Parts: sequence; C-alpha cells; structure tokens
Amino acid sequence: MKVESYKNLIVWQKAMELVIAAYKLTGHFPKEEIYGLTSQMKRSAISIPSNIAEGSRRGSRKDFRHFLLMAFGSGAELETQLETAKRLSLGRDSDYFEPAALLSETMRMLNKMCGDFKQ
Repeated sequence: MKVESYKNLIVWQKAMELVIAAYKLTGHFPKEEIYGLTSQMKRSAISIPSNIAEGSRRGSRKDFRHFLLMAFGSGAELETQLETAKRLSLGRDSDYFEPAALLSETMRMLNKMCGDFKQ
C-alpha cells in the first residue's frame, strides 16, 4: 500500500480529531491532574497519529504495521485513561461522548489496517 501522504489517510485524520477532543476534555480537568491523567491522556492521544505518520514513512509494510500496532496500543491506553477519568467524575458524562466515539472509530480502523497488513 503506497500512500502519497499520511495526511490522506482517514485513520490519521480521525486520530487528529481525537487529539483535539482529548485536549479539550483535559482542559477542564482539575489543576492537580496536570501531571497525572491530563499529561498521560495527551501523550496517549498524540501518540496515535504520530505513530501512523511515522509508520507510513517507513520503507516496508512490516514497519508500517509495527507502527500501526503501536498506535493501537496507545489507543488502548487512552481508552483506559478515559474510563478512569470518567469513573473519577472528572467532568460530565456528556464530555466523554466525542472523544470516546472518535477513539472507537480510530481503533476499528487501526484494527482493520493491522489485519490487512498481516503477512
């Protein structure tokens, strides 16, 4: 699969939307969470499109799949962090709809792509 630019990948575009949603969500968290969940969630979120971008620039399908799997792992981290924040009542339940929906969609796409790249 030759990609002109990772920016053309729908999964990368969705992951970027997820980053924005995560930043907006964590912007409302208490200040004492700045070095806790806030930091972790931002890192996990940005790691998803970053790994997709890096993998797409690698020379082989095997390398690309490796980075897609890393993005998938970061998505699992973010999923856990979103659930933790929600259980701690860091915001309203409705604040989690957009990031959760974007994460779910991104994870489905990554899962499909990883399967397509199996050798």
